Order: sequence, then structure tokens, then C-alpha cells
Amino acid sequence: MRKEFLSYNPPSIGDGERLEVQETLQTPWVTTGPKTVAFEAALKGYLEAPAVVALNSCTAGLHVALVALGVGPGDEVIVPAMTFCATANVVEHVGARPILVDVCPDTLTISPEAVRAAITPRTKVLLPVHYAGHPVQLDELDELAERHGLAILEDAAHAISTRYKGRLIGSRPNLAAFSFYATKNLTTVEGGCLTGEQSLIDKSRIIGHHGMNRDAWKRFDRSGSWYYEVVLPGFKYNMTDMQSAIGLVQLKRIEAFQKRRREVVARYEAGLKDLAALELPVERPWAESSWHLYVVRLQPGALRIGRNDFIEELKNRNIGTSVHYLPVHMHPFYRDKYGYRPEDNPVAADSYGRMLSLPLHAGLSDEDVDDVIQAVRELVFSNLA
Repeated sequence: MRKEFLSYNPPSIGDGERLEVQETLQTPWVTTGPKTVAFEAALKGYLEAPAVVALNSCTAGLHVALVALGVGPGDEVIVPAMTFCATANVVEHVGARPILVDVCPDTLTISPEAVRAAITPRTKVLLPVHYAGHPVQLDELDELAERHGLAILEDAAHAISTRYKGRLIGSRPNLAAFSFYATKNLTTVEGGCLTGEQSLIDKSRIIGHHGMNRDAWKRFDRSGSWYYEVVLPGFKYNMTDMQSAIGLVQLKRIEAFQKRRREVVARYEAGLKDLAALELPVERPWAESSWHLYVVRLQPGALRIGRNDFIEELKNRNIGTSVHYLPVHMHPFYRDKYGYRPEDNPVAADSYGRMLSLPLHAGLSDEDVDDVIQAVRELVFSNLA
């Protein structure tokens, strides 16, 4: 058994990030300024995006996007039940109703069939989530959106470097929101961005910065002017140069991060694929996952212990894990407000009860991964039903 606890997903922060932050502290700009402009340009190039605005979270990106798309009271937004609560919360924030639908049994991404059945005359936006880094079936959603005159807003919190049929998530003209939270494949500690066509990003930039028509660094720079106007009631969602300094270095390391994640996934696959008691994550032939999460599910009735005990036993063996996620329709707020029952989205509910996420990050050594595999195998073989 391991002597030291293996954290589930710590950030990979190195000397390069620390030096970039120190350099930023020595400049006149620590809030939104030239480093953020540079980070946006670097993201635009990496993601092959039409345009980018950096924000203080993916949640901010989703909120701003819904405002930019004109979503409000009386509207419906279709959201997968298997996602972090923020995906649905932002719909509530604009006064619309999140319509929670089920997911595909293999990838746990939104089910196009469930989306099709949920569309009504009040539907305005489809909000799919690239769960765990696996892309959703965008062609099917595009067809539905075109037929019914709907917008698509992608929750790409897990999806930096994800590709759908060879094309990077974030490269399309529709809006897509990314997360750079501490546990993500690329981190700015807190932060995120929104990609999409230039006109939508220009509008989103204003919405995300108080509704002001000029950024502070443009006003206070030597060549700038103090004058600005508020053109709409916006929010305080801008990213700082401190965050962007970290992001600029992280973006240079992202390919190395992704290479290591794929190596870890391959090692897990080789070490666990013979265990009939486990359902391992999949990658469809047309997909290139970012492998943000490695979610395994216990097969029903295969073991004498359940998911919660499995997690505790791994913790006793110094292996950290997590669960992604309690389905949105099972949270008290959504359950009580809309009368949802677990069986309303059966794939999400069933998967939640038997899923756990194994450690997956670029800092894992082969020995770390082997320790996880050994602990999982020991637990499975000692608890077979």
C-alpha cells in the first residue's frame, strides 16, 4: 500500500508560471490588461477559434453567453442531467427554465434522442456538455438546432484539446465556454473563456465587463481616454493579468499535459480492462477526448460493496477519488422546484450511483498509476459477489 496519499487532481504549476506571475507583479497591470490580451490571442490560435474573450470562470462564460443570445423569462434551455450544477444554474440566473434530459449510456454526454423529445416552442438554446472531455454528437445537435431555429451553446469546461471528427471544440462559430479552474487540463487557478463568432464575442466582452464600452487598461494607458459609457447592465466577469500570466505558460505546456494524460489513460486501460466488475470509459471512433476525467462505473451486482464503500476503501489505501456528478435533477433545488424524480433521467441516475473518478493529471508517475491499478484490482477481487 502507498505510504503517502495520492491527491485526486492537483494543478501542475511550475517555475515558468511563478516567474511569469512575478514579472506581471512588476508591471503597472495586474488586473485586465496586456497579458490578458496576449492570452486571448494565444487561445484563439490554439483553439482555432473565430474570436475569444477571457473571463473569470466558465460559469461566467455560460451566463454571459445566455445574455448575449437573448435568453430570458419564458424561454427553455435543454441541459444534460449529468453535469456540474453551474450548467443549469446559469439558466436560472437569466430567468429561463433548464430542461434536464438524459445522457448516452456509454459516453454520458447528452442524448440527441432525449434532446429531440424535449424540444418545445419555448426552447431557445441547446446547452450540451462535453462530459469528461468526450465530445457530444454535434452533427445530430446541429440538425436539430437548424430544424427548430435554436442556438447551440457548448459547455466545454472539460474540453480544451477535445476534437469532434478532427475539429477542435471551440473552433465553431457558435458560443463555447471553457474552464481554467485549478483541476482542469489547463489552469489559471480560477478562470475561463468564451469562444465564438466575432460579433457574439464583442457583445459578450461588454456584458462581462459592467456593460462598459471600453476596458480599463485602454482608458488608463498613456494613449487612452478616461471616457467610457455603459451600454447595458453587465457583470464583473473579466479575467486578470495575474491569471493570464499563468495561462500563457500553461498553454505552452498543454500538449505535454495532454500527452501524459493519454499515457495515463492507456495504462489504466491495460491494467483494468480484464475486470468484468468495472465499466471503463470509452472514446468513440470519431472522438478525441481531452481525458479531463477517468470515470469508472461498478457493474450492478458484481461486487459485495457499493460505490461509497469502494471510495472509502481506496482512501484507506491512500488513493484519492471523486464523483462527477450528482445529476442536476437530483439536487434539492431542481427536484423541489420542478418535481423531478431520479427515474426521469434513468441513465444519469443509475450511473451516478455506481461511478467514481480515478486520479488523472499530468503529474502522475507510472508508479502512481500502478498503485491505483493495484488498489482497484485488490478491492475488486476481494469483494466479488
